[in-house]
Amino acid sequence: MSPREAGTESALQRALRRGGPRTAPAGAASRRVLRAEAAAAAARLAERAAAEGVADVAYAQLDSPFGALTVATTRRGVLRLAFPEEPLDGVLGGLAARVSPRIVEAPRSLEGVRRELEEYFAGSRRSFRTPLDWTLIGPFGRRVLGETAAIAYGSVLTYRDLAGRAGSPRASRAAGNALARNPIPIVIPCHRVLRTGGALGGYAGGIERKRWLLEHEQASAGGG
Repeated sequence: MSPREAGTESALQRALRRGGPRTAPAGAASRRVLRAEAAAAAARLAERAAAEGVADVAYAQLDSPFGALTVATTRRGVLRLAFPEEPLDGVLGGLAARVSPRIVEAPRSLEGVRRELEEYFAGSRRSFRTPLDWTLIGPFGRRVLGETAAIAYGSVLTYRDLAGRAGSPRASRAAGNALARNPIPIVIPCHRVLRTGGALGGYAGGIERKRWLLEHEQASAGGG
């Protein structure tokens, strides 16, 4: 190879080294655009499936003071509300097994419940108007949680009183078990049920959350 050829090759190599990195970002940007377009198309398809009734369950993750709540709905109403520590895969797997595997992520379909939850946490809403789907709740649980849903904002009942209202005054422990299995906490306000004597009792979302919800309602109702 002549010195002149060597010099030409060196110049070419230098040009390639200089030019190579400049083309990479364009390719990466193109891939990002394609991924974003694919995600947007999938989201539109999911929303359409939910709107047209092709999917049986629609879900979204909604903001709250506790973090992202997973909320699932059907055409009947709100089916499930899960706190942040419940793995999304587990929640969706449970719904697939017990309700239907035709599940789509469709935030627009949950706009109504999202707005009501936002208003509740802001202290401007004292009751939920969104319909409920009771599919995940058994007969006794429906009696107990139906009475629970009727407890006024800022008020509380004891487990014993709740059992009595559900028609089984001696079944306070069973009433407590039904509350612990409440699939739609906050909307069905099982945090408003206390032990006789005023102790907080249990709560599937954790005692601190129960305390926070009760204090939030007291403050918003003018009691704190």
